[in-house]
Amino acid sequence: MLSESVDFRNRTPSRRRRQLVLAAVCLSLVLVVAGTTMLNVALPSMARALHATQSQQQWIVDAFAVALAALLLPSGVLGDRYGRRNTLLAGIVLFGVTAGAAAFATSATMLIGLRVLSGAGAALIMPGTLSTITSVFPAEEKASAVAVWSGFAGAGAVIGLVGSGAMLEQFWWGSIFVVTAALAAVAFLATLAIVPATSDPDAPRVDVRGSVLSILAVGGLVLGITEGPERGWLSPLTLAALIGGAVALVSFVVVSLRADEPLLDPRLFRIRGFASGTVSVFLQFLAMMGFFFIFLQYLQLVRGYGTLTAALAVVPLAVGMMPASTAAARLATRFGGRLVGAGGLALSAVGLVWLSQLNLASGYLPVLIGMIVTGVGLGLGMTPATNAIVESLPVAKQGLASAVNDTSREMGGAFGIAIVGSAFTAGYRSHVAGGLRHVPAPAAAAARQAPAAALQVAGRMGAAGQGLIHTTRTAFMGGQREALLIGAISLLLGVGFLLFRGGAPVPEVAAEPEWDEPAAELELAG
Repeated sequence: MLSESVDFRNRTPSRRRRQLVLAAVCLSLVLVVAGTTMLNVALPSMARALHATQSQQQWIVDAFAVALAALLLPSGVLGDRYGRRNTLLAGIVLFGVTAGAAAFATSATMLIGLRVLSGAGAALIMPGTLSTITSVFPAEEKASAVAVWSGFAGAGAVIGLVGSGAMLEQFWWGSIFVVTAALAAVAFLATLAIVPATSDPDAPRVDVRGSVLSILAVGGLVLGITEGPERGWLSPLTLAALIGGAVALVSFVVVSLRADEPLLDPRLFRIRGFASGTVSVFLQFLAMMGFFFIFLQYLQLVRGYGTLTAALAVVPLAVGMMPASTAAARLATRFGGRLVGAGGLALSAVGLVWLSQLNLASGYLPVLIGMIVTGVGLGLGMTPATNAIVESLPVAKQGLASAVNDTSREMGGAFGIAIVGSAFTAGYRSHVAGGLRHVPAPAAAAARQAPAAALQVAGRMGAAGQGLIHTTRTAFMGGQREALLIGAISLLLGVGFLLFRGGAPVPEVAAEPEWDEPAAELELAG
């Protein structure tokens, strides 16, 4: 046992303690990020076991994302006000318990309800991870710590895909939730033993009206954007969600401008670092989640990879992203966060353009090159963007800053799947139409609906289906080309915004945080 005397009110924790804190919160972070992607692999197995309809399958995925996005801002402020470790622990418990229960769900409806609760738990976890880091680490180490956090935030999506794919190779679909619950228990114990309880006596009170309006605004917009590509942009649910979300957003801005202590003051976006960081994070996740949505289908439907092989094939993206995130902190110190961030977005755009040029004859090598380039660019872009957001606000509002960063991620991901996914669908249907003249009407209808449906029908047609398979895969590549170019254009727009609008953050004078450690003597396992 190692005994160290710590007075949290007068100085920060020791270096060793800070590294342990970083490891603990990154574990919690990966749990949440992986929770958003692991169902992409497991959904077909779940659907068969629970007899889920197509609509229910979509809600199994969307329920988590909508609840997470909607509750992030209020959760961040709760952490500032009542203690960041308290909200982090509460979130881990809720997330872990509902994950464990989801493993034994007996119906799709039950699983959807549990995913909503898991999303609420994730919303309590996410802001607490980043705000704990920015509260614990001294100024000279904060950028490097945030860089590690950013690397895990990006790589967690790949970890979720690979982990769930490996589990499903050996066990039933519920095993991914059992493992998640077990890791949540480890994260809870690590947080309880290692992470200090930070709060700030000057943190603003919780703005109830603003919280309700933010939940309605973000939740409505994410729901509408997510449902639009599947149900149609003019369907009653999509329109109600988008219009309701927009009205709630306008109301939120009006109420926040008039409030003495608003949940999120819209005037904060006048701070260049805060605004540019938020836009950069949004656009990066728009491109990244749109890329995942399309490219995993390419690996399975066009290249013929199995579930686990497809997940492993995207690991190079994380391999490029994580070291680049760490390097970005050092580069930003030397060249400035604006230039490094803009360079990262530009490099990611180059990677997507490269991948958009793939064809049916392409081997894995050009895929590997494109993913590494894209991953390095994302790593270089994420760290300066996140640092710009958290450094723009004082210590008392670090939970809010973290929540804004996370909300930008979730909104960007939802927009990415909707925009890039819609571009892919439109491009695919345009390209496939010309090759269906001599295909039987039922097969042609399936081919127009989706590539997976076309290949399934073609597989039942025997030798006669080979022409449809080639047509479908050729059309897929055409749709993918257009979709990835849309992602690249969005990143280049971010480059322009950062170069012309980005700048050094202008933080307010911040009070030192209050460290609610009950004892001065802390026992750590040696």
